[in-house]
Amino acid sequence: MLDLALYDRVHISARPPAQWLIAECFLRFDYRKVDLVLEGIENLPNRPVIFAMNHTDNYNYWPFQYSLHKHGTYMATWVKGKNYESPAVSTFMRWTNNIPIASRGYVITRDFLNVMGRRPNPDEYRALRDATDTLREVDPADVPQAVLTESRDMLGYRFEPETERYVDAIDSVMNKLMGRFVELNERAHALGSHLLVFPEGTRSVHLSRGHIGLAQMALHLNAPIVPVGCSGSDLVYTSRSVITKPGRIVYRIGEPMSDWSDLAPREPFVPFTREAEAKHREAFQGIVDRVMDRINDLVDERHKAKADRASDGSRGTDRFM
Repeated sequence: MLDLALYDRVHISARPPAQWLIAECFLRFDYRKVDLVLEGIENLPNRPVIFAMNHTDNYNYWPFQYSLHKHGTYMATWVKGKNYESPAVSTFMRWTNNIPIASRGYVITRDFLNVMGRRPNPDEYRALRDATDTLREVDPADVPQAVLTESRDMLGYRFEPETERYVDAIDSVMNKLMGRFVELNERAHALGSHLLVFPEGTRSVHLSRGHIGLAQMALHLNAPIVPVGCSGSDLVYTSRSVITKPGRIVYRIGEPMSDWSDLAPREPFVPFTREAEAKHREAFQGIVDRVMDRINDLVDERHKAKADRASDGSRGTDRFM
């Protein structure tokens, strides 16, 4: 599972050997039945960037990584904490230049599972999530008492309910996890590796609204955001199998975006902290919205956003575990 200790076992490389091995020993053969089209490679600047791409299916980053591999270009990819639940998958993720990103939903769900042996039901999750979002007390009638009163290791953080509220412990865990997350992104950037981010935060055939993490990291690293539109991958990867079906996948790389002078905060901030997100959320969202609009221009019609920008991805705690 994703915890503080796992971040110390993540391997980040400018030219990840495992990515090269997968590309040359598996994807090169599997993709013989796939028409891979990469447009706009000339838009890449000669410096590390953050790719922002729509997320249509489980594997649509693989053909993109393979396409850039053929140009000698590599990246580190943000992946959800849920991908570290299986020991085998966790090992694969840690060795293939992936950076685990925690979410408050994942921390709540994983901690609840550790205590109760099951995931929270929708009402329990909503009670815990609403309380942690606002730092108010959890109503003891809404959740099992053990969640609020049992001393325990909370994803690498020691929670002692006699001296700390549950909501404050969740906040502390998130601060520590996201601090490690930022450090890994800084390391990748310093090595000259590009970063790949799925701003929607979930898989969706139609482009949906992006989350503000992309903007925070781009501003923190002073890195250009390069929008990428992916079309057709969901028809090639139609299940959780890594084996493709014949088809065509088109990646369109847009021009780098780096001028946020009309939106960026005028003062320094610590990314992914409650303070920064409370004070600058509107600015962060404005940046991401602008990027999502550009991605929408780069995808085929069947992937374009609906009028309400709603996602057709997973719901509830299925998003986290």
